[in-house]
Amino acid sequence: MQAGWRIGSIFGIPLYIDPSWLIILGIFTFANGYNLQEAYPQWKLVTSWGIGFSIAILLFGSVLLHELGHSLVARSQGIKVSSITLFLFGGIASIDRESQTPGLAFQVAIAGPCVSIILFGLLNLLSYLLPPLSPAQVLVAHLANINLVLALFNLIPGLPLDGGQILKAAVWKLKGDRFQGIHWAARTGQILGWVAIIFSGFSYIITSEPGILWMGLLGWFVLRNASAYDQITNLQESLLQLTAADAMTREFRVIDADMTLRQFADDYLLQATQPEVYFAASDGRYRGLVSLDDFRALERSEWETQTVRSIVKPLDAIDTVEEKTPLVEAIERMESDKLSRITVLSPAGTVAGIIDRGDIVRAMAQKLNVKISEAQIKRIKEEGSYPPGLPIPAIAQAAAESTATQTKEPLST
Repeated sequence: MQAGWRIGSIFGIPLYIDPSWLIILGIFTFANGYNLQEAYPQWKLVTSWGIGFSIAILLFGSVLLHELGHSLVARSQGIKVSSITLFLFGGIASIDRESQTPGLAFQVAIAGPCVSIILFGLLNLLSYLLPPLSPAQVLVAHLANINLVLALFNLIPGLPLDGGQILKAAVWKLKGDRFQGIHWAARTGQILGWVAIIFSGFSYIITSEPGILWMGLLGWFVLRNASAYDQITNLQESLLQLTAADAMTREFRVIDADMTLRQFADDYLLQATQPEVYFAASDGRYRGLVSLDDFRALERSEWETQTVRSIVKPLDAIDTVEEKTPLVEAIERMESDKLSRITVLSPAGTVAGIIDRGDIVRAMAQKLNVKISEAQIKRIKEEGSYPPGLPIPAIAQAAAESTATQTKEPLST
C-alpha cells in the first residue's frame, strides 16, 4: 500500500505527500523567513516570512519537476511509473522495473539533474529581469540557487542519488554486469554516507552549530538506502544461482492410486496432524496429484466404490517445473498462477519434489548463510506467504529481468 496522502496526479502519475514532508516544510519556512528578515530589515515581517514559506513550497515544486524528469524518460522506455512521493529528504519516483540497457538507465538517471539545471538557468535569467532586491527577485534568485544545489547534490556518485545511478550505468557498460554496477554505486554511497555522518559530528563538536547536523541526517539517509540496494542485489544474485532442485523438498506422500477413497481417508487423512500433499502411483508409475478439493466434493456414499485414481490430476495437467529450472522462474510461476506450491519433475518425468514459499526462504537463507529457524519456516509454510519486509516476488522479477538486460548500445543520451 502506498504511504502518504494522495494530492492528485501529474501526467497520469499519482502524486503523494509523506507526512515527513510537513517537517521539512516547517524547517525551511522558519530558516528562510529568519534569514530574510535579517538580510532585508526594510521588509515587513509578513513579507519575509511569506517569501520564506513560498521558497519552501517552491523547493518541493522543483523536487517534483526533478522527479517528473526521471518519470517521463522512464515512461518513454515503456516502464510503468507507479507514483511520485515527496518526503523528508526530497522526492522519489517509484518505477516498476529497471531500464533494459546501461544507456537507457543513464538517460533515466540524468534526466532529473538536467531538469534542475534547466530550471536554474531559466530562473537565473528571470531574476536579472526583475527589479533588484525586490521580494520577487529575491524569491526567484533563491529558487534558482536551490535548483543548482539540487542538481549538484544529486550528481554525487553514490546510490541512492542520481549520481549513483549514473555510476551504476557506467560500470554496467564497462563490465557488462548490472550487478557489479549496483555494488560499486552502493558501496560508494555507503562511504559517502559515513563521511557525511562523521564530518557532521566533528563539525558540531567544534562549532556547536545545530545546522551542520542536517548533513549527518542526509548521510544517514544515503547510508541506509545504499546498504538496502546492496542487500537486495545480493538477494537477486543468490536467487539467480539457485535452481528448483536446490529448493525442493520431498515433503509429500506417495499412495496407491487403486485404493478406495474410504481407505485413503482412514489411513491417511484421519491420521494426518497437518495438511499434506499426496501423489498417486500404480504399476511403478506416478499417476498424478491427488486433489483434496475433488475428494471433498464427493458424497461419502461414493467413498466405498471410487478409487483415488478418480480424484487424481495428471502431471501434465498441473503446474510443474523441471529440476534444472531457475528458481526465479518457479517463483514467478507460483505468483502469476497464485499457487501455494509447485511440483518439480525429474528428467525422467517423475515427481522429484515440491516447492512452497517456506522452501524458497530456506534455500535463500542457506545460500546467503543466514540462520532461520525451522519454526519460522513452518510458519511461512502454514501461512503461505513470505515474511513482511521480504518482497521475494519483486526481487525475483527484478532478477529475472536482469538476465535479459544486455549491453546493446553506447552509454550516451
